[in-house]
Amino acid sequence: MITIGLIAYTISALSADEVSVGDATAGAAGPSSTVVNTASTSPTTTATTATTPTTTLATTTTTTVPAFPTDQRVMELAFRISRDNLQPKSIVASPDGRFVAQNMMYRHNVSVFDGDGALLAEIDDTVDLSAFGVADGPVAKGSPVEAAFSPDGRHLYVSNYKMYGPGFNPIADDECERGDWDDSYIYRIDMESYTIDGVVAVGAVPKFLAVSPDGKWLVVSNWCGFDASVIRTSDLTEVARVNLGRHPRGIAIDADSRLAYVSVMGAGRIAVIDLNTATEIESIEAGISPRHLVLSPDGRYMYVSNNLQGGVRKIDLTGASPQVFIRTGERPRSMALSEDGLSLYVVHYESGGMTKVATADMRIVQRIDAGSGPVGITYEPTSARIWVADYRGVLWVFDDRVPD
Repeated sequence: MITIGLIAYTISALSADEVSVGDATAGAAGPSSTVVNTASTSPTTTATTATTPTTTLATTTTTTVPAFPTDQRVMELAFRISRDNLQPKSIVASPDGRFVAQNMMYRHNVSVFDGDGALLAEIDDTVDLSAFGVADGPVAKGSPVEAAFSPDGRHLYVSNYKMYGPGFNPIADDECERGDWDDSYIYRIDMESYTIDGVVAVGAVPKFLAVSPDGKWLVVSNWCGFDASVIRTSDLTEVARVNLGRHPRGIAIDADSRLAYVSVMGAGRIAVIDLNTATEIESIEAGISPRHLVLSPDGRYMYVSNNLQGGVRKIDLTGASPQVFIRTGERPRSMALSEDGLSLYVVHYESGGMTKVATADMRIVQRIDAGSGPVGITYEPTSARIWVADYRGVLWVFDDRVPD
């Protein structure tokens, strides 16, 4: 059994400028929605190839993407993957259609799959830190939690929840307050050789991370450090740690590679960081426990999963329209957005399903089972497939197909 730490934030009543509205859910009466008026604007690293994992196929699979709006498509199971050494906390898709699962301290590895579910590599998280220039650095193990690709797909950056080895005291956890915790490390993985070819120190318990579209910046949220690391990717140098407050988590970066949006779960807000100056320039109210952030293709809207509120919200970053909140399921965690921006896919850790939301009117169009502990998700546009990381040890793969 896996126990996941949950943070108990105070849940307040709706404010005076929040209005309950109906939620039109496909095929059934859905939960209520809320409209909210916004107030603001190269050492040796083991990489082993392996045999094809256990893959359970559904009756029908689809690999060709039709020219059809995603909010009118129907999700169905394509296949699922379960195998030893797989306990995924997150899943990300590369630009060339490979999929990488981060397996935390439970398996101490990163698993790489092709689009059909065949295992390409299993990358051990053991590193000799001294070989990377860390003074007196020991041989240590990590705990891969989240990952982000460089724009060209050549490199994968992986955050390690904690480090294990001589000199490390890995006692910080999800319930931490700010304190004297160990710093951790980000790994850079070469996706041609499947080896770790660089490391950089960041704050305590790094979680989410994102690479700017121009590839120059890597931003990391340090959960127990209450800050975010801004890293220059050209030489893997941390140029700043930006103080944000209690438990920063999700990150999204704008198309101009100038602004990084970071959710601060313990403060109910999104911090806006200017990457050129590495300073916070704005704060946006975002409901209770804002966790994951996704930007619309045009950069106008921000989608937020509110973990303890049981739903997601749409924020107009221009301030021209009010925030819209819709209840989707218990403990919404990660989200993915379709390439046309019309569909938002949300996984719910406690209610165990995935919800598809039409972004135009924030209407639920489909719910589907996605295992008993779905926590991570990614959308691959060339195949119109959604991969879901189930913390219980399974990857679920769904087609989003044109209905019959």
